[in-house]
Amino acid sequence: MKYDWILFDADETLFHFDAFKGMQLMFSRKGVEFTQQDFDHYQTVNKPLWVDYQDGKITAEQIKHRRFHEWAQRLQTTTTELNLAFLEAMADICTLLPGAKELMEALHGKAKLGIITNGFTELQAIRLDRTEMAHYFEHVIISEQVGVAKPDQAIFNHALEKMGWPCKSKVLMVGDNQHSDILGGINFGIETCWLNHQGNERDHSIEPNYTVSSLHELRNILIA
Repeated sequence: MKYDWILFDADETLFHFDAFKGMQLMFSRKGVEFTQQDFDHYQTVNKPLWVDYQDGKITAEQIKHRRFHEWAQRLQTTTTELNLAFLEAMADICTLLPGAKELMEALHGKAKLGIITNGFTELQAIRLDRTEMAHYFEHVIISEQVGVAKPDQAIFNHALEKMGWPCKSKVLMVGDNQHSDILGGINFGIETCWLNHQGNERDHSIEPNYTVSSLHELRNILIA
């Protein structure tokens, strides 16, 4: 095994993150029909917030409130209540990406495993628990708790400290987001693997060490 440590992103790297399905479930529990058109409008607010978060311009708390501001007014409730309801729904529909469990099993005992995620704290432990994945990971580093998000080098530095300062050449970062996961890892000086299971176009200014289309493909590379 080339690596002593393998760090994974969470959403769309280990776990499916179907926000539309989650929001449909959340709103159906409130007796509200949530359409594709509603979701598209929500994303015009939500997506730029995540970019601002990655760029260090806003906090995790600000995302939680701003993304549900319109719906809170419409339903005469609070953004806090809607955010919690959404994260509960996302936990309830949580599924693993194909090959995730098999990859963890194959790596278990051969390398130490960790997670670095920009996702929210409320969702991480419950998903790891429900999918019976928690025991594979030595550390789960959550940007909301650290106070900085990927691609900021400070969150990678925090992870390395938790890991006991292993040699950077022995660490691999695996993620689906070219900007936060791959560029973040490259700038920090560790090797990277871009998991492009959605067939996205590559940003040619970002050069991962590996590009794979599935976790099965990654397993074949790491266990070769």
